[in-house]
Formats: sequence, structure tokens, C-alpha cells
Amino acid sequence: MDNTPERRPTYDDEISLVDLATTFIRRRRVFYVVFLATTLAGLAYALLLVPEKYEYVSLYQMAEVGSGKTVEAPATTIATLQNRWFPEIHATHRQKEDAKLPFEISFSNPKDTGLIRMASEASPENAALVEETHEKLIDQIKERQQALLTREKQSLESRIDAIDRALESLQGGQDTGSAIAEAYEKRVELEGKLEGLSPGESLVVSRKSAERKGASKSLIVILAAVLGGMMGVFLAFFSEFIVLVREQLGEGVGE
Repeated sequence: MDNTPERRPTYDDEISLVDLATTFIRRRRVFYVVFLATTLAGLAYALLLVPEKYEYVSLYQMAEVGSGKTVEAPATTIATLQNRWFPEIHATHRQKEDAKLPFEISFSNPKDTGLIRMASEASPENAALVEETHEKLIDQIKERQQALLTREKQSLESRIDAIDRALESLQGGQDTGSAIAEAYEKRVELEGKLEGLSPGESLVVSRKSAERKGASKSLIVILAAVLGGMMGVFLAFFSEFIVLVREQLGEGVGE
């Protein structure tokens, strides 16, 4: 019985790790060139083309007609900002400067609050324009809120006057005690609502964030270096492949 261990057949086209390492070392200059070129391109892009941006935030406390009850639903105010007031300001700026605003504004209502939050990402050179735009929108909100608040106040005062006239007519009448008590109770309720009216207030206008927003320049450089390494390895082996193909073609022509 033959106990000779079976030998694994070898093939000429097998590639070992040593072959790969040898090929990479032989073509390392290709790797260096691609890696450095890609990394430097990423660095140049990060320094020259990526704008420095910050977030600018404004907060407006809506007018209230009672404890936590706003004179208008925040969603209604935001819808008006998005579909009317901001587009109007945008159109005016385009007409005046022949260019669109260099930033957008997002509107939101923080949960369980009567706040309207405006946020814009812009470069420092546009900070004054952001502040001006936010102030215009806040003025629009103030004007609308004040009109609604005045209407609510007039309605409450009118109802209080009506109750006063009713009380005068009830005075001295027979069996009017319960009606008078009910009228007084209603009057006190309306006076409480009248005292609870609270005008809107601008809390913050275009507050600049402490940290920059948008893509990080260091992250761009790191990604460029990683991409450069991957491309460098690929092109190093690909260049070796091209050389081998040319050698094979050269041998074929010689034969």
C-alpha cells in the first residue's frame, strides 16, 4: 500500500501573497502618485471650494389668549410663512438683486410650545442678510398676531359690555337672582380671558451657532485620502497588468 502523501497540484497561474506584495512594491510609485494627487485634490477642495457655514436661528413666542393657548395655531403661521411671506421676500430680493437668496429658511414649532423657530445655514458674509430676512418675517408674524389679538380683545370687551347691559336690566327685577349670579360669573370668566391676552415676543433674532455646519473639511480630506489609497492600489496592480499584456503581445509578434 502506497503511503506517499498526496501532493497538491500546482498551477502556473496561481497568485500568492508574495506575488501580490512583490507586484505592489514594484509599482509603488504609481500608488504614491495617485494617493498624493487624490489627497491634495481633496485638500484643495476642502480649503477653496467648501464654504464655511453656520446655522442662524430666530425664535418668536406667539401671542396667547390663555394659558398655553396661542391666538393662532402654530401650523397655520408656519404654512403662511412657507407659502406666502418667505416667497414674497424671496421674489423681491430676486427682482432687486437679480439673484436668488443665498440661503433657505426652515420653519418649525418645537413640541408643546408656542414658539416659531426659523433656521438658516449661511456663510458669515451673508449673516447680515439672514438677520434682515428673519426680522422681516418676524415683523410679518407680529403684525398678523397683533391684528388677531386686537380682534380677540374687542370681542371679549364687546361681550363684557353686553353682560353689563344685561345686568342693568336685571337689577330690581323679581326672581332674577340666579340670572344675575350667572351673568356675574360669566363676566368674571371673560375678564379673566381678557387679562390672559399676551402679545407675541421676539426672543432671539439670527443667533449664530457655535459650531460650523455642513461638510467637515477634515472629513473631506480623510475621505480623499481613503479614496486615494484605494485607487492607488487598484492602479498599481492595473499598471502591472498592462505591462504584462504588452509583454505577451510583444512575444507573440516576435514569434
